[in-house]
Amino acid sequence: MLDLPTLTYAFLGGLLPALVWLYFWLKEDARCPEPKHLIFLAFVAGMIAVPLVIPFQKFALAHYGEISLMTIFAWAAVEELMKYGVVAVAILWRKAVNEPIDAMIYMVTAALGFAALENTLFLLSPIADGNLIDSFITGNLRFLGSTLLHLFASAIVGFAMAISFYKHKRLMPLYTSIGLILAIALHTIFNLLIISSKGYNTLNAFFFVWVGVVVILILFEVARVIRFKNRPKNKGRNC
Repeated sequence: MLDLPTLTYAFLGGLLPALVWLYFWLKEDARCPEPKHLIFLAFVAGMIAVPLVIPFQKFALAHYGEISLMTIFAWAAVEELMKYGVVAVAILWRKAVNEPIDAMIYMVTAALGFAALENTLFLLSPIADGNLIDSFITGNLRFLGSTLLHLFASAIVGFAMAISFYKHKRLMPLYTSIGLILAIALHTIFNLLIISSKGYNTLNAFFFVWVGVVVILILFEVARVIRFKNRPKNKGRNC
């Protein structure tokens, strides 16, 4: 039964782990932190993306059938496109996005907002059934698995925008498109490992996303190098 305590516990179970990851990744931009209200806006925008993708995912399921390759690909594609779309609409046009790493920060923040609400929805059923053990296992698996997947995929898109930050503006859509293609491919591979193998490749999927965490850390460092190499000499450490 979906009463208020169930909704509260599920929401906290989805939100708190996402906030832990958000705190960790915001440290990557400690030198020149983004405005808190924009971080909040990006997080909420990521949450808003969840109900927006559901109709498209239901259409793909009805059109291509359950657990088909095209369904898995379509689900991945609509999630990555929607996460980017809400950030583009809410954040990327603002003056606060003034250095390469900013695109990564906002994409990662939106990814965590998306994961927070998505994880909440996954926790509703076991909590409503009173199965606390299943709730705990589900929450931890998603904390270590799907949440990191959303981080990895969105960071790729953000990095694609970062490396085009100082290039001609007409090149930004090209780089962003490449980032989205890579993100969708990574997301699809993860889903295939989890779904099509019926759990046999779960460890491989988790290894995949933890390698992704290392890759994200490297990409943040590269984005910082891009900023350092292209900053005007007379601006010192200004943002």
